[in-house]
Amino acid sequence: MATFFFFFLSFLIFVHSSSAEPFIGVNYGQVADNLPPPLATAELLKSTSIEKVRLYGADPAIIKALANTEIGIVIGATNGDIPSLASDPNSAVQWVNANLLPFYPDSKIILVTVGNEVLTTNDPNLVYQLLPAMQNMQNAINGALLGRKIKVSTVHSMAVLGQSDPPSSGFFRPSYEPALRGLLRFHRDNGSPFAINPFPFFAYQSDPRPETLAFCLFQPNAGRVDWVSGIKYMNMFDAQVDAVHSALSDMGFKDVEIMVAETGWPYRGDSNEVGPSIENAKAYNGNLIAHLKSMVGTPLMPGKSVDTYLFALYDEDLKAGPGSERAFGLYKPDLSMTYDVGISNSYPTPSTLKPTATIWCVPKAGISDAQLQSSLDYACGQGINCSPIQPGGACFEPNTVASHAAYAMNLYYQNSAKNPWNCDFSQTATLTSQNPSYNNCIYPGGST
Repeated sequence: MATFFFFFLSFLIFVHSSSAEPFIGVNYGQVADNLPPPLATAELLKSTSIEKVRLYGADPAIIKALANTEIGIVIGATNGDIPSLASDPNSAVQWVNANLLPFYPDSKIILVTVGNEVLTTNDPNLVYQLLPAMQNMQNAINGALLGRKIKVSTVHSMAVLGQSDPPSSGFFRPSYEPALRGLLRFHRDNGSPFAINPFPFFAYQSDPRPETLAFCLFQPNAGRVDWVSGIKYMNMFDAQVDAVHSALSDMGFKDVEIMVAETGWPYRGDSNEVGPSIENAKAYNGNLIAHLKSMVGTPLMPGKSVDTYLFALYDEDLKAGPGSERAFGLYKPDLSMTYDVGISNSYPTPSTLKPTATIWCVPKAGISDAQLQSSLDYACGQGINCSPIQPGGACFEPNTVASHAAYAMNLYYQNSAKNPWNCDFSQTATLTSQNPSYNNCIYPGGST
């Protein structure tokens, strides 16, 4: 099998281009028996806009394969490592000497995570040992004179929150606050991120209504108003991340940065699971990436994108649990895409359009009024000027959902970064070089 991959790679020319996004990463789990060789994976990552990869351990073959790629690497000490790291500073020094120093700086290690979702194990000994383990790890890295370049963190489940709705009232569970207070002081003192695992997929499973699905998938929807702040949220991801921000603020640590260590959507699951599908996984991950690329941020943290690690690079076929647990992979073991979410550096310009053509975004043929109304409501809810399609406006007539949606969808696209995914609207719109303007109704146009 290895021979096949290296034969395959000899035909590929990959360039890690300037289109890479510094805030987009991917999780590289290894609970599987069919993964491609690390060098093949390194070449695959170089062909994408992914800038960072998170490992759950510190596999030397993978770390070495990523040398000289400029891809940032997060390596991890496991929950099982925590007792020795906490009890003996020399154990942390040995860990750094074995898992970090032999590879750095050729392999661009940027963060070490100590443990995964430790607080919600509810193991009091492990929870008590977590902070000393992180402190010893950071001290060992500082001792190697790398403290300014490599930080230490740990990763939390969203279950550390006692409340997340509304987002402005988010707070941590009181039982976790004593441990969190010490961890947050560590993050503030060392400039390291608070890492969290928000999964809108699980929120949808607990509330499987169509409007909840659209809200979770970044698709056109009516939005949800935070009844405390008055802010209207248009997607679950922003709501969950802002709930974490509010919880940090509630404890006096709003200056600690948030990192999304895991988020994703499965493309298949067991027959009794609600939500897994290729269409939903593509919509969630693709729209999330577009949202991050827009740099709009969240309502409580506008103007920047939170570092976000997609879950996951490959399926992990040996994981326990429901079928969805083994179906989060963006890529298959043969290195082909499971589905396209626009992270390939060779994202094509629509073949019918010249790169310098003036283009517009219009609805596809055969789309229902209900879908178009949803897209219309979404577009006009994003701050664009929809007055021309109001009564008396130049584009009010014909007074149809299709006509009004076409104008709003195009205006939204023209006010965006004009990437192909900005004219998607849940696969109901397309780009055209045919000017849809009519009479005195002028559709703004732009070049690709």
